Amino acid sequence: MTPLTKVPTVAVIVLGLSACANMTPQQQRALSGGAMGAAGGAAIAAMTGGGSIVAGTLIGGGGGALIGSLLPDNWLGHKSN
Repeated sequence: MTPLTKVPTVAVIVLGLSACANMTPQQQRALSGGAMGAAGGAAIAAMTGGGSIVAGTLIGGGGGALIGSLLPDNWLGHKSN
């Protein structure tokens, strides 16, 4: 990673984490699902070599965010406050 790409990457991470303070549980699930999906999509695209890592990241992130936002509050049997 070149120095020119490190600065925007760090800025996106810091801004993304600073916006988490007043999120509803559904929004938190969507955010974490999107992050996990993006990481998984990028990893699968990199391991298979069959497609673009960026495309894998975007597809995985979108799918993870969608699934995370659609899960009910008590999907693991926990009750939210």
